Amino acid sequence: MARVSVFGLGYVGAVSVACLAERGHSVIGVDVNADKVERIGAGRSPIIEAGLDELLRKGVSSGRVRATTDSAQAIAESDVSLVCVGTPSNANGSLDLSYVRRVSEMIGSELAAKSSYHVVVARSTMLPGSTESTVIPALAQRSGKRLGVDFGVCFNPEFLREGTSIADFDDPPFTVIGGNDERAVTAVRELYAGIEAPLLCVSLREAEMVKYACNAFHGLKVAFANEIGNLCKQQGIDSHAVMDLFCRDGKLNLSPYYLKPGFAFGGSCLPKDLRALLYHGRQLDTRTPTLESILPSNERQIDIAYQMVRRTGCRRIGVLGFSFKAGTDDLRESPMVALIEMLIGKGYQVAVYDRNVSLANLHGANRAYIEQEIPHIAQLMRDSMAEVVDDSELLVIGNRSPEFKDALASLRDEQIVLDLVRISETLPDNPNYLGICW
Repeated sequence: MARVSVFGLGYVGAVSVACLAERGHSVIGVDVNADKVERIGAGRSPIIEAGLDELLRKGVSSGRVRATTDSAQAIAESDVSLVCVGTPSNANGSLDLSYVRRVSEMIGSELAAKSSYHVVVARSTMLPGSTESTVIPALAQRSGKRLGVDFGVCFNPEFLREGTSIADFDDPPFTVIGGNDERAVTAVRELYAGIEAPLLCVSLREAEMVKYACNAFHGLKVAFANEIGNLCKQQGIDSHAVMDLFCRDGKLNLSPYYLKPGFAFGGSCLPKDLRALLYHGRQLDTRTPTLESILPSNERQIDIAYQMVRRTGCRRIGVLGFSFKAGTDDLRESPMVALIEMLIGKGYQVAVYDRNVSLANLHGANRAYIEQEIPHIAQLMRDSMAEVVDDSELLVIGNRSPEFKDALASLRDEQIVLDLVRISETLPDNPNYLGICW
């Protein structure tokens, strides 16, 4: 059984108090609002949430739930403190971290008088770097104590939905703990003992960022479904039937596929079909701003790659892989072809190798595409990877053909690699290795 104090008795804090107590921990809720403290102490929820009153009453009657406005008492009688205060928006869209800072200073002041190790866990949603720039300095300055020695800090994002928060707490998709201090991480891990879900320990910034990735994707899903629905309505199509079919695809649509950061998409389908759908929407006089943003965003990724090449100062560029993905000879709308053309146009010396793209072996549409659309690139193609590697100052890895991993092992000391696909999940310990999104 852990001794826990929860600072901030709003939505996340109140649910955390009740659910941690239900799991057997001793929990003290802390808030400057006396009414919230009184309600929690009486076993009544300060928010409307199904099942929360019952859990709080049970926690109070068992002696596992208390509440106070006295932060000194809370710190003295707990070993782990959760920071669950709000992080509202400022007028310009930035986060207001004043509540987080104030509570962190309050906890730090109380830690000054405490001799035992204490763990502070930020649960308030904050942008990456906020725990390091706001929470940790406030704790250290007010307490006069040392991070990792006298106190530990973790970031533990919450994924609670209003209306189903208790079920979400007990049955989450995963639990994420961000932190570098194993002692602190272990203390937080023990709070969730018995919950049947993966428990993932990552860095502070990764834990902070995943909350934003999740919420941004949730918003994107809503906007996407609504725009498809708007297009359907204009054509007399049942949008729910369409999206029910869409959701049946667990291999591509509702899956990890396509959700790895890297280079732009291409090929004979995605760009063409997006353009057709956007044109169709204009014919129907239906705006689709989310869908309209996809192709410009894709083109932006090509420009990011070009700017990374430019900043290296290298002029002899070797490209490994330029079909739109590994295992194909299809060059139609390959983003690598677009990048190569940008480099040529800016006067770079470019050599290209792709085992699957050889004029001697190409037939039909792919051969015609090279001969008619990009004959200048055909002149840059080389027969061996070694030839490209040997003649280049900078190597650009353009698709995930396994043989390109070998290029990383044979680099000269001064040679630079720009990896657009994360050819290996284990990143090389090499200052001359550049990843486009990592």
